[in-house]
Amino acid sequence: AMTRRLAATAITPNQISQLGMGAAVLAGLSLWGAGHAQGVGRVLLLLLGAAMVQVRLLCNLLDGMVAIEAGRQSPDGGFWNEFPDRISDALILMGLALGVAYPALGWAAVSMAFLTAYIRELGVNCGVGADFSGPMAKPQRMALVTGAAVLTVFAPLWGGRDELLIAGLWVIVAGAAITTLRRGWRILGKLNGR
Repeated sequence: AMTRRLAATAITPNQISQLGMGAAVLAGLSLWGAGHAQGVGRVLLLLLGAAMVQVRLLCNLLDGMVAIEAGRQSPDGGFWNEFPDRISDALILMGLALGVAYPALGWAAVSMAFLTAYIRELGVNCGVGADFSGPMAKPQRMALVTGAAVLTVFAPLWGGRDELLIAGLWVIVAGAAITTLRRGWRILGKLNGR
């Protein structure tokens, strides 16, 4: 229904992709800010960050659907389908990492997220198609960030603060490494007829 409504407007798929990047900016800034806030302000920033992560994913889903539904594919559509995703990953994961004062862990998470996208595109370039398998593809990464942010709202109940957010970053790094290896193995298998 949302796709049909958007297709009936003058909004282009590329504009939806760009809006998704804007949501990622807000998500990253909110998660970063939550690390330096207390009380109600922290709760609101964590929830805003989680909501904007979901808006980013929704935009990522709708851009392609509007392109197909409204027949609005453009020559630069491929660029706007991929580039905002990489920027959005970096903004959200680094915002989260800066909020918990673990920038090196953030860079590791960003690097592994980029590597999962690279290996997916490598499969396309090798002629075996895109592999969107997990366990830590983009939807799983963003679900983990969203869940960790929402659950962290309740951390004061058990005397905690950032433990779930830090653990989430570690799970993203490890899960994305496994995802990269799995996708690479599957590419090799297809190329070698396994």
